[in-house]
Amino acid sequence: MRMMKAAVFVKPGSIVLEDKPVPVVGAGDALIRITTTTICGTDVHILKGEYPVKPGLTVGHEPVGIVEAVGDGVTGYALGQRVIVGAITPCGQCYHCLDGHQAQCGGRSIGGWRFGNSIDGCQAEYLLVPNAQANLSPIPDDLTDEQVLMCPDIMSTGFGGAESGQIGIGDTVVVFAQGPIGLCATAGAKLKGATKIIVVDTVPERLKVARSLGADIVIDYRKVDPIEEIMRITEGRGVDVAIEALGTQETFENCLRVLKPAGVLSSLGVYSGKLTLPLDAIAAGLGDIKVMTTLCPGGKERMRRLLNVVASGRVDLKPLVTHRFKLEQIEDAYELFANQRDGVLKIAITP
Repeated sequence: MRMMKAAVFVKPGSIVLEDKPVPVVGAGDALIRITTTTICGTDVHILKGEYPVKPGLTVGHEPVGIVEAVGDGVTGYALGQRVIVGAITPCGQCYHCLDGHQAQCGGRSIGGWRFGNSIDGCQAEYLLVPNAQANLSPIPDDLTDEQVLMCPDIMSTGFGGAESGQIGIGDTVVVFAQGPIGLCATAGAKLKGATKIIVVDTVPERLKVARSLGADIVIDYRKVDPIEEIMRITEGRGVDVAIEALGTQETFENCLRVLKPAGVLSSLGVYSGKLTLPLDAIAAGLGDIKVMTTLCPGGKERMRRLLNVVASGRVDLKPLVTHRFKLEQIEDAYELFANQRDGVLKIAITP
């Protein structure tokens, strides 16, 4: 039996590197040899026990790799071909996929998020990809692993927030929080045609990257009240779209308070508690406000489009990779990322 190294959830507070069997390929599957992956904020929720998964599960959902083997029914791919796979792996056949909502493949709860949630993920030497025909997307030869590493999750999620927000040409948009997903939402807002993009954070390095990705105005919430400042900037009108990219009551409520009447709150945060809607912030339910949530769009067509964006040079997300570790150092990588030390944004992990 072939064995591999994999980062395994043991219990809250413990993700460790263990030996596991290399997955066996079945019909419709593909086996990917991972060349680069990364850690997501959701993985930290798993580590802390804030999101429950079964002990023994391999974590991780942002794979870049090489086709090692394919099962029956998987055609058009060559062994040794470089591919990415979205964090969300729609089947393409269920009601939700055929209804045009591939991220919600399988129904309520968490939709098509399987890697590192309901099946073994990609912080390992090998990854088994289900429904491979619908999910493998070839990587152009002239793009590096690190150039495309953001596509499977945070780029798709951040852009999805801009798309769900229905941003139009000439809109004013605010993005609360400039972590990796918030930064991608900022880049997505620029691509969608927003002409005044305001971002809110307090980490100088993140605000600097935000400017490079399209932010016109940066607000350090430790220095000024962001609500007062945004209403001043918009001359009391409020913003057309507010994107929440942190997952807290405070940032969600702040988004409501800076929206214009009939504006859109695009929510990207993963919330771990109950959200409340203050009477005044929601205009007593009479403000024609839209609240849109987004689960990272997946599937090979979504990945193809994101690869096109990267190849075009219109968005450069390489600066988001701030640290690099080997898979053997995964526990150190988690310690750094979970504690947000040393200016970390994203970590490239290579087996």
